[in-house]
Amino acid sequence: MPDSVLDFYEGLAEEYHLLFADWEQSVERQGAVLDALLRRSGAPPPRRVLDCACGIGTQALGLAARGFGVHATDLSPSAVARAEREARAMHVSITTGVADMRMLDWQVPDTFDVVMACDNALAHLLEDSDLQDAANAMASRLVPGGLLVASLRDNAALLEKRPRFTAERVLDTPLGRRVLFQVWDWAVDDRQYTVRQFILRQESGIWHTTEHTGIYRLLERLELERALTQAGLVDPRWYSPEESGFYQPLITVRKP
Repeated sequence: MPDSVLDFYEGLAEEYHLLFADWEQSVERQGAVLDALLRRSGAPPPRRVLDCACGIGTQALGLAARGFGVHATDLSPSAVARAEREARAMHVSITTGVADMRMLDWQVPDTFDVVMACDNALAHLLEDSDLQDAANAMASRLVPGGLLVASLRDNAALLEKRPRFTAERVLDTPLGRRVLFQVWDWAVDDRQYTVRQFILRQESGIWHTTEHTGIYRLLERLELERALTQAGLVDPRWYSPEESGFYQPLITVRKP
């Protein structure tokens, strides 16, 4: 995993909530959606969750507020520290750690009913070997019968359109106006793309601009399924946003 991934999330940790019209509302909504998905998975209700790409806690905090025991880890120390602060502010209990999802088998000692990696996090694994290492490590942290949940962008639609720019979003908040947009640069072979996230904030009549750059692979569903099944996981199932209520396509797989 390139250093740019760590740099991206270290820089974004204190501003990540600005990407949402109401981040705390999104935490609650995503927690509700994932809770419902886990309960309908066919297994006994899971209780212990490892969110191995927790960021500042968008999914981890939502599940913790619904009674799940959540251990939240991320590559970015700044993101993990922010998740800890947000947990205290929301009066929910989580445990945290800094960990690389390719190395969970020795950086995270426990096993869990659910291992989760949402928000297109697996697409940062640019090499097939890194993706397989992460799949193996995530599988190793599951109890028998445990469930892995991951989300990806709709990469089939991305490949068809190859966007270069996302339309701006203008958010009016009590703290001032925000303008959000992204510029995308595609590799020659269309297998990777660089996203430049711009955040413009108006404070006391003055505009401030920040930019955060992340690199992704165009991770296709079959590529991810292959890595997960090679890690010994079974019964892959995809859920569209219309089925699950989550904002990205989701896959679930189970440890035998």
